[in-house]
Amino acid sequence: MEKEDFPVILCDVKLPDANGVELIPQLKKIRPASEVILLTAYGTIPGGVKAIQQGAFDYLTKGDDNERILPVVNRAAEKALLQRRIRQLEEKVGRKYHFDNMLGHSATLLQAIDLAKKVAQTDTTVLLTGETGTGKEVFAQAIHQDSPRRTKAFVAVNCSALGREILESELFGHKVGAFTGAVRDKKGLFEEAHEGTLFLDEIGEMPLELQAKLLRVLETGEFMRVGDTKTIRTDVRIIAATNRDLLAESQEGHFRADLFYRLSVFRIHLPALRDRKEDIPVLASWFARFFADKMNRTAPELTPDFLEKIQQYPWKGNIRELKNVIERAVILASGPLTVDLLPAEILFDTGTETPGSASSFDLSLSEKMLIQKALHHTKGNKTEAARLLNIGLTTLYRKIEEYNLGL
Repeated sequence: MEKEDFPVILCDVKLPDANGVELIPQLKKIRPASEVILLTAYGTIPGGVKAIQQGAFDYLTKGDDNERILPVVNRAAEKALLQRRIRQLEEKVGRKYHFDNMLGHSATLLQAIDLAKKVAQTDTTVLLTGETGTGKEVFAQAIHQDSPRRTKAFVAVNCSALGREILESELFGHKVGAFTGAVRDKKGLFEEAHEGTLFLDEIGEMPLELQAKLLRVLETGEFMRVGDTKTIRTDVRIIAATNRDLLAESQEGHFRADLFYRLSVFRIHLPALRDRKEDIPVLASWFARFFADKMNRTAPELTPDFLEKIQQYPWKGNIRELKNVIERAVILASGPLTVDLLPAEILFDTGTETPGSASSFDLSLSEKMLIQKALHHTKGNKTEAARLLNIGLTTLYRKIEEYNLGL
C-alpha cells in the first residue's frame, strides 16, 4: 500500500495478524482515496455496521455474496476514480490561484502579494481596493488557497449585481413564506461558506440596510435568515473588495463608518495596470499563449510595435481589458501579433498626430486590414464582426463603404 496506489482493496476480516475492520483506518491513512471491501465467512449486522463506520465501501459474506463481488468492485472502482479526479481538480485550482502564479515583477505588485501572503495565514478580515479589472477576485482566491481554510468553500457574490431583497436572501437565506416566491427554506451564502471564505465583491454597492446586518455577523458571528427568528452561528472569513473610496463614502453618509473600519482591518491596494507598465509584456505574452492553446494554434510572437503600443495605452479596464484585447488579436492573427490587430481605441490613440499625416494614413490602412480580417474570421457575418471589433453595426457598414471593401 505504501509503495503502490490501489484503487480498490479486498480484505478479509479474520487475518492471521490483524482484524480487517480495525485495519481500515490504517489503510485509509495511507491511501485516503482507496476503497476497502471487507469479506467475511461469519457476517453479522453489528460487524457490517462497524465496518461501514470505519470507512469500508461494503461488507460481504463469503459464499452468500459471490455474485455481488464483481459489481461491488466495479462501483468501488468508479468511486475511487471520481475521488482521484476531485483531488486533482482541487490541486489544479490551488495551483491556479497560488501567489507564485501571479504574473509580473513590478514593485507595487510584489508589495501587494507580500501583504496578501502574510494575512492569508490568519482569519483577519481583508479589504481589497483598486480599480475595476485589477484582479481583486484573483487575490481573494489566492488568499483563501494559502490559508488554513483552503479545504473548505470559497464563495463569491457581487453586491452590485443584485437588488436589495435578492442580495439579502442570497447572503442570509430565507424561511419558507418569508416573501412571495419563497416556497421552501433556503440556505444563504454565510451558511454555504461555513468554515471557508466569503468574498464580497463591490462591497461599496451594498445597501445601507444590509450593511447593518453584515456588521452584526462580523461582530458576533451570528445572523438570522429572512423571515426567521432563530439565530444561526457561522464561522466565515470575510474578504471584501471595492473600486470606491469607502472612507470618503462613509464621510458622506453613503457607507456605514463602523462597517468600513470593521472591514478595513487589513487593507491591500492593487495597482492599476498603467502603474505597472513593466508587467504588460509578461501578461500579454501569457494571454497570447493561453488563447492560442484554446484554439489549438501555435503561440504567436508579439512584435515590438505591438508591445510598444500596448505599453503606451492607459488601460482604464486594466488586466480584464488587456485580456480581451489579446484574445481578439489572437483570433484575428494569421501570424505574429502586430499593431494593426489592436482595436480602434488603442490603434488611433495617436496623441498629437494631426489628420492627414503619414501616421494617420498608416492607421487608416491598419483599420481597413483589421475590418477585413474580422469579416474573414466571421465568414462575412457583419453583426459578429462588429461585436469583435467593438464598434456599432452602422459604423461597420459605413467603414465598409468608406474603404470600398465591396462586401
